[in-house]
Amino acid sequence: MLTTDYVPGTPNWIDLGAPDVDAAVSFYSAVFGWTFQSAGQEAGGYGFLQLDGRTVAGVGPLTEEGDSSAWTVYLLAEDADATMDAVRQAGGSVRVEPMDVFTSGRMAAFTDPTGADFAVWQPGDVRGVDLVMEPNSLCWTELYTTDADAAKDFYRSVFSWEYQDMHMGDGMVYSVVSSPGGGRGEDAGQGGIMRLSKENVLAGSTSEWHPYFGVLDCDAVFAGATGLGATTLIPPTDVPGVGRIAMLKDPAGAPFALIKGDPTMT
Repeated sequence: MLTTDYVPGTPNWIDLGAPDVDAAVSFYSAVFGWTFQSAGQEAGGYGFLQLDGRTVAGVGPLTEEGDSSAWTVYLLAEDADATMDAVRQAGGSVRVEPMDVFTSGRMAAFTDPTGADFAVWQPGDVRGVDLVMEPNSLCWTELYTTDADAAKDFYRSVFSWEYQDMHMGDGMVYSVVSSPGGGRGEDAGQGGIMRLSKENVLAGSTSEWHPYFGVLDCDAVFAGATGLGATTLIPPTDVPGVGRIAMLKDPAGAPFALIKGDPTMT
């Protein structure tokens, strides 16, 4: 499971790129009870989404031309520059070369060979988000990809990820991701990788990472989010051995998911 005892290759930050930061803050504050703290005038509109004073995510304006609103998953890198070299060698591409973020840390943004965007965070003063695995905070990350084998090879090469494959029927395989040093057995999982179905691809879906936020009542939070303008990707659904999940797009089009149950809250 996710933990704030971050080790290399594990998710240690997420942020939302939004066309209208104020509107995004208003939406997520209403859905999850988050508050916003600006990172200061020099941060270009970037700030922190917090729950009871603890940072659960970042949010800022879109910075790359042609970008659409999306959540970005960051993975801990001990050396962002070395990770950039590894990404290139493994067939990925560089969207943002490593750069210092004041004294907080060093970040870089990449795209894997299947087209999914992600980023890395090399900690400085800030190790990562303050809160995971509690209601209204990050509890899982999931990659939907057009080529699961290529994605797994890439992340294994760059981050030494390990996988536990779970066969789901109809030829579908769900790969639970873990990082060396990130725990053992059931506690080791930090996310999953799953191939997009043919129907999804034909409908225009592309490779992308999704954050899952833990909730105490999936149906109630789903109803609140859709009532505020979110659109439905997957309505609240029971998944045996996992819990009750739902997937949405926020009013600006950024996908995210909700989960109630194992591995979050019972």
